Amino acid sequence: MLDIRYRSILTVALPMMLSGFIQSVISITDAAFLSRFSKLAYDASGSAGLWYITMYMVFLGLGDGAQIAMAQKVGEKNDRGFAAVFQSNFVILFLAAIVLTILVQFCMPALMSYLVTNNELAQAEQSFLEIRSYSFWAATITLTIQSSYLAVGKTTLVLIASLIAALSNIVLDYLLVFGIGPFPRLGLEGAAIASTSAEFLAMLFLLATLLGGKLRMLYPIWKENFITKFQLKENLKIGVPLLFQGMVALSIWTIFFIWIEQMGGDNLTVSLNIRYVYFLAFIPIWGFAAATKTYIAQYFGAKEFNRIPVIQRRMQFLTISFLVLTFHGSLLYPEALIRLVSDHTEHVAKSAQILRVVSGSILIYGVGSVYFQTISGIGKTRINFLIECLATSLYIISAYLFIKVWNWPVQWVWLVEYVYFITMGSASFLYLKWVNRTEKEIAYE
Repeated sequence: MLDIRYRSILTVALPMMLSGFIQSVISITDAAFLSRFSKLAYDASGSAGLWYITMYMVFLGLGDGAQIAMAQKVGEKNDRGFAAVFQSNFVILFLAAIVLTILVQFCMPALMSYLVTNNELAQAEQSFLEIRSYSFWAATITLTIQSSYLAVGKTTLVLIASLIAALSNIVLDYLLVFGIGPFPRLGLEGAAIASTSAEFLAMLFLLATLLGGKLRMLYPIWKENFITKFQLKENLKIGVPLLFQGMVALSIWTIFFIWIEQMGGDNLTVSLNIRYVYFLAFIPIWGFAAATKTYIAQYFGAKEFNRIPVIQRRMQFLTISFLVLTFHGSLLYPEALIRLVSDHTEHVAKSAQILRVVSGSILIYGVGSVYFQTISGIGKTRINFLIECLATSLYIISAYLFIKVWNWPVQWVWLVEYVYFITMGSASFLYLKWVNRTEKEIAYE
């Protein structure tokens, strides 16, 4: 099992943080190139990107569920169980890719034209999504392998795959957005092709490492078929609540941006700037979140419950430390952060004002996310989903009041982030205190 000393935690979490940073580079690269191509392309990629991420949460949720289940099998020293979770995860993700591809290609056009008031923007978003939907097939293999690597703490290979995706995306964006050399000038579609191609390249790398690596020797993932109805149900039991949790969160955020677009003016553009910069703040949070799930699941599987509070405190300390290190610019020099994604001077000051307003909510998220991921790690993913529903319900009610009823300026509308993060962290904390008091075996002291 994984060691819980700070150095060991960092060995697991740092590659995931760097991987998160590199994944953010993909979004920021698309934004940076498209902001210099046209405002329509920039807005379309940002809005359609939210739809894409919302659907991609199906894969991430199921992958996270498999990661938790496999990490518990590691703690239990159950090699055959590990292989059964791995194989079942691939089958489930393959079926998800079929369903979501059909949804994007045949159902989204009508939905997009209904929700987006600007017809030209709606058509551009659909064009972007149709290309990006091919990434679902790369995700089937990528997230099956990635979940197994995260479950055993083998995070460096995930980092390298992310690096391949980011570097190839930068090169392809440069060639395809503006049409460099023999390549056509494709603009928005070029950015979609670049990102999709980059994800396939990362997938091929992870597949090669699995076929030639040690994991297939340690666990019998290829030797025989371990897929059963029971195992498929177990995977879905853990993964589906996480799937819906992610989809609910991103769907609500998508509605939030639709309402901001309906406010008119440059409110959508400046808010999309915040969305891209937000990903920089999430880098340490997501890195330590992935590590928290793995650590908690392994020690829970081994029934070493007394170690769980120690893991929580250390994850929280490291998360806040890295947030201060990486995101202090949101207060001290927000204009510089905004210029990473947009060079439109007229939007920088307004975006920076929003960034200052929301910066405190990120610190709250850094603490609360550890409690939230602890609940995932012990396999209580239905509770995660219920907490997500509570937090997003309060979020969307607050957003409706701020935008539709009270007509607040856009910078104060973003106070909804505090509503969401405080609710999520508080509910998770209270649940863990209740579990510890009633079941006497996990998670908080």
